[in-house]
Amino acid sequence: MLHLALRMAAHRITALLAVACAVLGGAALITTTGVLAESGLRSQLPPGRLAGADVVVAAEQEFHPSGDLPIALPERATVPARLVDRLADLPGVTAAVGDIGFPAALLDGRGRPVPVAQDPATAGHGWSSTRLLAGARVEGRAPSGAKTVAVDAAAADAAGLAVGDRVRVVANGRPAAAYRVSALVDAPGADGGVWFADGTAAALAGRGAGGEGPRAGTVDLVGLRAADGAGERVADAVRAQVAGTGLRVTTGADRGEAVAPGVGSARSLLILLAGSLGGIVLLITGFVVAGALGVTIAGQRRDLALMRAVGATPRQIRRLAAAQSTVVAALALVPGVAVGYLLAGRFRELLADRDVLPSELPLTVSPLPVLATLLLVAAAVQLSARCAAWRTSRMPATEAVAESRSEPHTPSRARTTAGLLLILGACALSVVPLLSRTVLGASVTSVAGIVAAIGLAMSGPALVRSAGEAVVRRLRPGVAAPTWLALSNVRAYALRLSGVVSPLAMGVVFVLTYTLTQTTVLAATSDDTRAGTLAQYELTAPALGGLPDGTLSAVRDVPGVRAAAPAGTTTVVWEYDELGEPAAESASAMILAPDARGVVDLGVTDGGLDRLTGATVAVSAEAARTRDAGLGKRVRLVLGDGARVDARVVAVYDRGLGFGPVVLSRELAAGHTTTGLDQRALVRTDGTREAGRALAALAADRPGLAVASTAPDATGADAPPEVWVNLAVVVVLLGYLLLSIANKLVAATAQRRAEIAALRLVGTTPRQVRAMMRREAAVIAAAALVSGLLLSAVPLALLGQGFLGHPWPAGPSWLLPAVAATVALTSYLTIELPTRHALRTPPADALRTG
Repeated sequence: MLHLALRMAAHRITALLAVACAVLGGAALITTTGVLAESGLRSQLPPGRLAGADVVVAAEQEFHPSGDLPIALPERATVPARLVDRLADLPGVTAAVGDIGFPAALLDGRGRPVPVAQDPATAGHGWSSTRLLAGARVEGRAPSGAKTVAVDAAAADAAGLAVGDRVRVVANGRPAAAYRVSALVDAPGADGGVWFADGTAAALAGRGAGGEGPRAGTVDLVGLRAADGAGERVADAVRAQVAGTGLRVTTGADRGEAVAPGVGSARSLLILLAGSLGGIVLLITGFVVAGALGVTIAGQRRDLALMRAVGATPRQIRRLAAAQSTVVAALALVPGVAVGYLLAGRFRELLADRDVLPSELPLTVSPLPVLATLLLVAAAVQLSARCAAWRTSRMPATEAVAESRSEPHTPSRARTTAGLLLILGACALSVVPLLSRTVLGASVTSVAGIVAAIGLAMSGPALVRSAGEAVVRRLRPGVAAPTWLALSNVRAYALRLSGVVSPLAMGVVFVLTYTLTQTTVLAATSDDTRAGTLAQYELTAPALGGLPDGTLSAVRDVPGVRAAAPAGTTTVVWEYDELGEPAAESASAMILAPDARGVVDLGVTDGGLDRLTGATVAVSAEAARTRDAGLGKRVRLVLGDGARVDARVVAVYDRGLGFGPVVLSRELAAGHTTTGLDQRALVRTDGTREAGRALAALAADRPGLAVASTAPDATGADAPPEVWVNLAVVVVLLGYLLLSIANKLVAATAQRRAEIAALRLVGTTPRQVRAMMRREAAVIAAAALVSGLLLSAVPLALLGQGFLGHPWPAGPSWLLPAVAATVALTSYLTIELPTRHALRTPPADALRTG
């Protein structure tokens, strides 16, 4: 069977090339998705400043919902400081260090911040934390007083500092103070930082045992150094000590998880990204592979029918079709998988450039994505090939031979009905954005479009035949011969034409629905944010890790300032009941004070933001409706550091798309963020230029303070990173679709050599043949565009109505003309070039070999 499959494949190279391209592209996309998913589950950061620790004890930074993947908690949770002494007494422990991190920055001679670490919010540490560094070289002596510090050697070089110099340091929002540099620390692989005496660091961070702050008497983590060969024994003893406390013990490569809790969020994003891509990729890959195999096996119907005539059983026919397809797929899988790994690397670089992923987070490379790709592609090829050969294999031998040069007179009624039902189902799915004005609700639009395109592929032959018959009946007697021939082919070969129209229509649907969904959601979010932001300016201090103390009072004293309020963002996990079952969802949450109503207008419909005090929250109307969280109700939240709270709803607002599903009171979030500092201040002025200049002057006088307009950037530079990621996904998937469609059209046209030769033998000139094929190309392009637009119209109209209040989406005006030009050019080139090649072959030779 395999030998016969290879012999048949050798005579259909052009057609099988379309299958190879479809499999290669599909394998690359599935492998890329698999690598991203595996990296989200298994990738680890290098241990960095914890590389010298053998065992690290830190709080759990994940929430584990029932029956679902863990949710990362990005705010640093703390460990009781008293645990340090208990662990230090364990056998085999040579050093136990309670590490803390807090905002710290150096100032140069001009008062400008000097970067000392990638994250200024955790750049400050106690001197004992240097014992957790690996291979650190120290020049000088440890800080011993309240006004001495050790500085990262690279930062010292940038600031022109040496041991003994004096430098101004801003620590944890306090005013800049002068310190003497007692040491320079050079630690390869660490993130740098500023090291204070242990007592000074604890006091600056509000961690002292006798302090009154919400994190007094705690450390961020405990690092242990063990005697040679005692690492595993110490780790087991530590696990026994902390059992049942919710603390996590890590060793080896897992130590990188404790360096920065936000890394868990980045890995979770990879899992979510792979999950959202996976469904679209599998749908498109299955559609393209099935279409390519359908064209290929349709060109072999005569060979298969003759084999039936000489005694081959239906099962043997299907096995033969599947065998040759599997051989071609196997040859294409190897380069496809290799391209997939390369594509995953480029995708990771894009995410890192957009600050979606830490640049140090590597991809996990293993054979698991290869195995998944192999199984999925092999299953798709086998199933598609057997389905494509099913009709020919089941027909009586004489009927199969008679039909091998034509198409079935009537398209399958079951197939047509199933296709129409899919289109109706897609219309039903399109209603979701009207019911749920959320990003998840909007994502259904692109899925609905693709489901409708699949329905078109199934019902296409019947629709094309009906349309062709209607057009032919209305042709005038004097119509040109090429036009008559082209339209007659449309009617007679509806299955063939539908096979090339459907993928082109899917390309149109995919580009329009996927792109316009992103731009519509972005426009609706911008509308919410623009309408709800009363403040014209925002003040931040990114180089300092947060706003210094006294910033808000100074801003309020600026002439022309009408209102100023702090604002921040964190992550919460909302626990609720859905259909009687427990559910949990992670969401971004704003942190606002009661005076925020002077700078933001969330569109409150019930309650008021002035009640945001204590354990209270405001929720969006969408969340209140779907989670039974109306005014006065209590909601269960897990804050960003894992603390569970029971909060009362004091306001319900409309602008949830722009401001998120939940807003926390400032008091509720206090002590549950990594730094404890305000991230920004929103400022509303009287609108005069003088007020803007006065704010700019205030920012210039205070180290590290930056002022910016809250108006959205018209160039799109401030678009969320997800927009650029989704754009990259659209480009890659569109490239795969276009390549596969082009190969399919070339293969379909090349298989018509005998038909073209027969036309020439009965007197049709090459010019008339080319004219006929061009008209067919025009019909294909027009049919693909019209059907693609019709299938996209309902989902996009409902999306626009639900998100923007009018039945059309938001997006670039050039998108539709660009799509139309691409479809027309693809149709013309992939039909014109094979036709010209076929016309170079003498008709008799073409009939003999066709």
